[in-house]
Amino acid sequence: MHLYLHVPFCARRCTYCDFAIAVRRETPAASYVAAVLGEWAQRRAHPSWTQSPRIDSIYFGGGTPSRLPAEAIAALVARLQTDRPLARGAEITLEANPDDVTPVAARAWRAAGVNRLSLGVQSFDDRVLRWMHRTHDARAVPVAVSAARAAGFEEISLDLIFGLPGELERDWEADLHRALALGPEHLSLYGLTTEPQTPLARWTERGLVRPADDGRYAAEYLAAHAALCAAGFEHYEVSNAARPGRRARHNSAYWSRAPYLGLGPSAHSAAGGERWWNLRDWTAYQRAIADGREWVAGHEIPEPPSARLEELYLGLRTADGVPAGLVPEPTAAAWVRSGWAGLAGGRLRLTVEGWLRLDALVAAV
Repeated sequence: MHLYLHVPFCARRCTYCDFAIAVRRETPAASYVAAVLGEWAQRRAHPSWTQSPRIDSIYFGGGTPSRLPAEAIAALVARLQTDRPLARGAEITLEANPDDVTPVAARAWRAAGVNRLSLGVQSFDDRVLRWMHRTHDARAVPVAVSAARAAGFEEISLDLIFGLPGELERDWEADLHRALALGPEHLSLYGLTTEPQTPLARWTERGLVRPADDGRYAAEYLAAHAALCAAGFEHYEVSNAARPGRRARHNSAYWSRAPYLGLGPSAHSAAGGERWWNLRDWTAYQRAIADGREWVAGHEIPEPPSARLEELYLGLRTADGVPAGLVPEPTAAAWVRSGWAGLAGGRLRLTVEGWLRLDALVAAV
């Protein structure tokens, strides 16, 4: 059993963010815990989950989960593992903003059972962070890492965003160097995308910013790949790299299409060939749970062609690739000739150049 808990609360919305968040000055922790545990009480009886003897991973994502008081996180973990025992060495991840990682908070998270932190760093350039509307500055990042290490965290992941507008004059290689200098076990790299209804989309429409061109986007991605490999990391998925043995186990469950259960507003679940997703808005979700009304916004059972396409797409995102038979032989051969893939041991694996073309390659199969 893999559990995802969506914590929607944020102090502000970042310029590029289109996630399901709720901007709140004060985090309604008691209401959130009650709603999520109310959903859990119903969902843990699902046939796919009654057969699950243990919890293999828990992931607090958001939003900004670190805005929840530590006692709320502790209460959630305690209740979940009371109803389903944790597997030995279960991975419990908390996404956190660097400015939330104080020595007191970090110790409380560890005491609650959290053993992995994912820090939303994004950049070490204060100008860029202000442009993004982030709540932290560059000085907060090493302070956060130091506090986490002192509290006993042996698994720390840092998020960085590349492909920013050229007018910001961001030094991508300097950001990579500063991230690696902090000694994380894991790095996640996300290319900036312009999503509808975001401040970034409005700025772009008004001509205030210009998205990075394809050439610079690719150059920054390839530079990151080279830097990570030189530092001993395994670039094991399109957007993720880790030191040997330190891959994100929860996220790897998604890419291998393992069953998972999502709790909280907008959370998605997949089990037994079915998928469902919750109401996106926090208030609507919370009221539905409290009133005993339906909180699921939709569900589907993917048809075989869709399931096959998803298996292909998710598999090719990873360094493990897919069985060669999933891609027609002439197509696979063309990819290999172009340097976009390699074929060995009966598996087809995309190269880093292939990952840059992933969407187009899958669409052509």
